[in-house]
Amino acid sequence: MAGRFPQRPTAAPVRAAGPVPAPRVRSLALPGGTDLGLTLGPLRRGPADPAFRAVRDGSFWRACRTPGGPGTLRVTARDGVAEARAWGGGAEWLLDRLPALLGAEDDPAAFTPRHKLLAAVHRRRPGLRLVRTGLVLESLIPSVLEQKVTTDEAYRAWRLLVRKYGEPAPGPAPDGLYVMPDARAWTLIPSWEWHRAGVDDRRAATVLRVCRAARRMEEAAGMTPSEARRRLELVPGVGPWTSAEVVQRSHGAPDEVTTGDYHLPGIVGWALAGDRTADDAAMLDLLAPYAGQRHRAARLILLSGRIPPRRGPRMTPGNIAAL
Repeated sequence: MAGRFPQRPTAAPVRAAGPVPAPRVRSLALPGGTDLGLTLGPLRRGPADPAFRAVRDGSFWRACRTPGGPGTLRVTARDGVAEARAWGGGAEWLLDRLPALLGAEDDPAAFTPRHKLLAAVHRRRPGLRLVRTGLVLESLIPSVLEQKVTTDEAYRAWRLLVRKYGEPAPGPAPDGLYVMPDARAWTLIPSWEWHRAGVDDRRAATVLRVCRAARRMEEAAGMTPSEARRRLELVPGVGPWTSAEVVQRSHGAPDEVTTGDYHLPGIVGWALAGDRTADDAAMLDLLAPYAGQRHRAARLILLSGRIPPRRGPRMTPGNIAAL
């Protein structure tokens, strides 16, 4: 479940080798004081994500594999205007879809708080917009890696595999920014490299299946969220947890709430009813007043910081989320 944007942005060492290519440029008026950190945060897979970087100058960098090829996007915001620069074969594609990425197709006014907590968070976080990437595999593969393991394990696997089998982001990108491997490259990763990255055979096999059906997977970006989820779940190993995590990012889907998560039902139950033992059914009952906006409601609950106190040890590796 996408939560709060990680803090402590990093510095931005930039590659200096060779001439700096000219970027494609676009400016965009941001709707309603959009907060780039809150909006783009769900795309970041851990503080050392090789495909995403937030730096101290206030810029956000993404390295993507688009239908036009690899691309790098740098976005900053000032005085209600986003300034974007893009490099590589995917530059034009990234700039064409910049409004959707930054939430122009989202409608936060459709959300009506019905709990005091959500009303307060909604008021404090008016810049939250739901990101829409229009890309499926870039969210599907890391979501598969996050199945039934801790986030630290999943982030490590994503980091190691993208750095080893991806390619440096085009343009004057920060050092260590990489475009993830293409579908064929994922299928050619040797079994021992999956093991070295801490990925079990089941998750590795699921990644291979979705990559072998890459064209069909990416077609889901043009479907409704519910249709896209059905398409993704045709692949063995991709279930409701994974499909929801994908369409929340690829489609900006405001109602596709994550079920099968180890933590989320207890967080929602605690925040809205003081019930830390809530299961998926209880969570969905509590979110029913927000039909059409249940994912946004869950995001706001996570941003509230209202987390049930721990009882007992932390969750051990190997059992954090369902398929």
